[in-house]
Amino acid sequence: MVDVCIVTGFGINSDYESKYAFEVAGAENVKRVHINDLINRKDSLENYQILMMPGGFSFGDDLGSGRVVANKFRFNLRKDLTKFINDDKLIFGVCNGFQILVKMGVLPAFDGKNYEQTVSLIGNDSGHYEDRWVRMKSHKTKCIWTQNYSSFVEIPVRHGEGKFVIKDQKILDRLWEEQLIPFTYDPNEYPNNPNGAMDGIAAICNESGHIFGMMPHPECHLSKYTHPQWTRGYIPKENGLKIFKNAVNFAQNHL
Repeated sequence: MVDVCIVTGFGINSDYESKYAFEVAGAENVKRVHINDLINRKDSLENYQILMMPGGFSFGDDLGSGRVVANKFRFNLRKDLTKFINDDKLIFGVCNGFQILVKMGVLPAFDGKNYEQTVSLIGNDSGHYEDRWVRMKSHKTKCIWTQNYSSFVEIPVRHGEGKFVIKDQKILDRLWEEQLIPFTYDPNEYPNNPNGAMDGIAAICNESGHIFGMMPHPECHLSKYTHPQWTRGYIPKENGLKIFKNAVNFAQNHL
C-alpha cells in the first residue's frame, strides 16, 4: 500500500486537487494532514512513503512565500523530516510547496547539506501575479518523478513569486551538469516564462532524484478534459498525471 501525506493548513489551498491526483495515479491511502497535527504528534511522517507540499499562499506570503512553513519544518520537524529524507522516501513541492522546499534548504541540498538555502524563488519580473497555461520542455534527469516524459508538457501556473534564482553561477552549472533540471519553460520568454526564471528553470530535483519541486501545477492537468483547448480538438501528448504515477509506482516497488 502506498501512503501519501498531503500537508495542509494556514492558506495552503491545492490540497484537494493534489489528493485527487495521487488517487487517480493509484495511491491507496492519501491523507490531507494539517501541519500542526505533525508538530503535535497527532500524526507522523513515519506513516507515509510520499510527502507533498501543495500550492497555495501559506501565511499569506507575509514574510515571503513559503518562509513560515519552511521554518515550521526546520525548527519543529527537522528530526522527522531528516529521517524521511535519509530513508530515501519521496517529497514533492508544487508552487508554494516548491518555495517551501527551497527556503527550507532541502532543494537542491548538494552533498546532502540539508537546511542550507542556496537557491530561491522571488517576485515575478512582471511585478504582478501570473495565471496562465505554459509550455515546458522535458530534459533528461535523475528525477524519479519526471521519468518517461518525451515531449512538451502544458500545465497552468498561478503565482506571484516564481522566479528561480541562484546564489552563484557554480550552483547553476552543477544543476545542469548533474541533470537536476527536469523542466524548463519553452519558449523561454514572457509570457510563456511567466516569471523571468534563470535559464527558464521551472523545476529542480535533488541529487538522489527523490525530492522534486516545480512552479507549474501538474495536479491541474490530469486528463485532456482539463486542458482549455480540448473542445477545439487540441490535445497535448503529455499532461501532469505521469508525475504522480511515477511516484506511486516507485513507492510500490521500492519503499
